[in-house]
Amino acid sequence: MGLLNASQLALSAARYYLSPLRTAKSWLCTRTSPVGEMNILLMGPPGSGKTTVGKIVGHKLGLPVVDVDDDVLETTWKMPVAAKLAAVGGQRFLEEEGQALCNFSTSGCVVSLSGSNPLHSVAMQHVKRTGFVVYLDVDSEDIIQRLARMKVNRIVGQEAGASMTSILHYRKQFYEKWLDVRVLCGKGETVEKVAEKVLKAVERYHNHSAETYVSTRCQSETSSMQKTHFSDVVVEGLAPDGGLYVPKNGFPKIDALEWLRLVDMSYPERALVLLEKCIHPLDISALDLRTMVFKAYGSNFSSEDIAPVKHLTENQYIQELFHGPTASFKDLALQLMPQLFAHCLTPMCNYLVLVATSGDTGSAVLSGFSGLIGADRNRTGVLVFFPEEGVSEIQKLQMTSYREGNARAVGVWSGFDFCQRTIKTMFGEAGLTGHLGVEYGTVLSTANSINWARLLPQVVYHSSAYLDLCRDGVIRFGEPIDVCIPTGNFGNALSAVYAKQMGVPIRKVICASNHNRIIADFITTGKYDLRAASHALPLPGYRYPEIFQPREVHVPHLRWRQSSC
Repeated sequence: MGLLNASQLALSAARYYLSPLRTAKSWLCTRTSPVGEMNILLMGPPGSGKTTVGKIVGHKLGLPVVDVDDDVLETTWKMPVAAKLAAVGGQRFLEEEGQALCNFSTSGCVVSLSGSNPLHSVAMQHVKRTGFVVYLDVDSEDIIQRLARMKVNRIVGQEAGASMTSILHYRKQFYEKWLDVRVLCGKGETVEKVAEKVLKAVERYHNHSAETYVSTRCQSETSSMQKTHFSDVVVEGLAPDGGLYVPKNGFPKIDALEWLRLVDMSYPERALVLLEKCIHPLDISALDLRTMVFKAYGSNFSSEDIAPVKHLTENQYIQELFHGPTASFKDLALQLMPQLFAHCLTPMCNYLVLVATSGDTGSAVLSGFSGLIGADRNRTGVLVFFPEEGVSEIQKLQMTSYREGNARAVGVWSGFDFCQRTIKTMFGEAGLTGHLGVEYGTVLSTANSINWARLLPQVVYHSSAYLDLCRDGVIRFGEPIDVCIPTGNFGNALSAVYAKQMGVPIRKVICASNHNRIIADFITTGKYDLRAASHALPLPGYRYPEIFQPREVHVPHLRWRQSSC
């Protein structure tokens, strides 16, 4: 950590001898490790609790514990870390620290890295080959208070008088670069609680096979050979039996202290943390996911807030979901989904993505997939079917403007339901799928709301809306709200239900329908009558409304509405 005060040696000795969980200096392990030969590398800023948490984790797992400051640096230099920093200065310190770490080797241990180790790229590449990195993402205020109690008056990078807050902000980019698993720590959380989270993170990391998906039409896996993971689900889109893929074990539950950490974060930061909890790092690494998320929610949106919440009237608020490149709420999912899709593609295979749309989905899909670059763009084609007389003129112009590259739109002389049913039929036609595979090396997929990679990003904006209300002082975390959604299809409402399962205090999900009310009739009557779909087919010259107006619902609790265009 680089302490520069007279009591450093005494503090170091006290930590060493008074800890009830002290592990021997030797890191030669003769026991069978629960993580095999891999190391558990704890990373975080000075004051994040790496040393103490490392001891608890090592004790629980029966593993040797290595503290880089004490066991590597001070052993190599024959002097305290603080004295070394004072003697050589920050830049030289980082170079010598990195060299010492490159000369260090161990296996099957819990290793507490120094706060500045991640600033040395070569050293981090060396140690990361020996294990996986767990990032202790601790609240900055907690860190500053701990450092004050420890009487730390300078760390690497503070020579120019920079504040501790600015140093922590600067270092975050390096921690984000090297992490495999993030442990989000609530403000004021105890080291015992953090250690418990680390143990769960380790278990999750090494139990990738447990994070599987099942079809809504078949809730059990008939064979261990049929396990379906996130990458499979994203590419396949629809389950072979025609059902939708859902997580077998449900959504991860996030506790209140973690939600409160998200309140002051930006939309991309919130999205990253939530998606990390839903996507296993062995399916998509944390670094790759971060790159995708910040590309999806950046300058392509007209609002820096991405999906801002505005006051409407009295206790009603509206979430604006129209700031994306096609002015559709579908952009919130479809600026990210194509990147997830391309990342999960099987090498040496082409993919044709089929989409049915009643208007705004089509242009959002075309925008998202046309943004792919390089090999991903070359081997991914998109074909959007829309009812020729069932979309607005501006929606038709948006879709048909894609005349080059990997994306096309096709008008169909029928309704949306016909387009949707036809696509599902195409997936089940063995002759068609076989011909595409043999002749063109092409596999069919879909980007409709039936694809899990469409639903998952939608969970983020429901969660973000609640967090915005907390940030702006409208409510305190834990107070319930009702969500009123203009809906024809049910994906938007379903994603609100999933947000509730993750811990967002949603009381009611209110589905406001217009004449396209098959789902509303089903909920009201208990009968799902597909014959009613014929009434929704467009007549010549008919245009679907561009804005679905939610009907007024009088409920005593706070609620927000959503504006889709």
